[in-house]
Amino acid sequence: MEEISQSKMFGGYNRRYKHYSETLGCHMTFSIFFPPQSPKPFPVLYWLSGLTCTDENFIIKSGAQRVAASEGIALVAPDTSPRGLNVEGEAESWDFGVGAGFYLNARQEKWKNWCMYDYVVVELPKVLSENFRQLDTSRASISGHSMGGHGALTIFLKNQDKFKSVSAFAPICNPISCPWGQKAFSNYLGGDESNWEEYDATCLIGKTNQISTTILIDQGDKDNFLSNQLLPQKFEEACKSAGVPLLLRMQPGYDHSYYFIASFIEDHIRHHAQALNSCKL
Repeated sequence: MEEISQSKMFGGYNRRYKHYSETLGCHMTFSIFFPPQSPKPFPVLYWLSGLTCTDENFIIKSGAQRVAASEGIALVAPDTSPRGLNVEGEAESWDFGVGAGFYLNARQEKWKNWCMYDYVVVELPKVLSENFRQLDTSRASISGHSMGGHGALTIFLKNQDKFKSVSAFAPICNPISCPWGQKAFSNYLGGDESNWEEYDATCLIGKTNQISTTILIDQGDKDNFLSNQLLPQKFEEACKSAGVPLLLRMQPGYDHSYYFIASFIEDHIRHHAQALNSCKL
């Protein structure tokens, strides 16, 4: 474990780390915002970023640290894919390969290192608990944007024992039905579309156990990807059919950018704080 950088913000610290991932077979970076010092360990909010992003985008652009500091929640932002493996074709397009891990475990031999699902669900929490006594990884929630919103939803739905709440900004809600998802899933998972449903939030909703916590999604109505890639209405319909509590807020005039995220991130942090603080030690 190597600390790469640190910067003070709202009385806490942004810190960036590098470590070797056994799951992914390469060195990975992740960023943590630690709130101002507390005698008790902080609960954790994982943030999963979207296509082309690294662990730094959210930390630099969202402004989430202000409310995270006041709520006493640590923010953990992993990278979006393995890097430096030099797999043929890994950097040929912006929506597949490097920067586009889709938070799944690849089934195709060529992409065997693309196991971001296991990295986020298993390895990273273990790394955090072993190296940072100031973090309480047993109290965790998850959020994300676009591809990362897809990751947050699917990971939460399959791991409700590990995460107290979930939210997303402009998530890819039904990837088996959109070009981004079809490209990623066919290459990472192969041609058997029954394997794709394992990583599709709209498909998973009807297969999960009772969900008592409300799922929060914000979506800009001027998002260029709304109708062809994100498909929140499909997820909304699935939630209604399954009786799953969903708060889908269509935000007039907002696009797909971090300006949109920064505008509503406070609501999301407080959404998670309510769930995390209800399970205080």
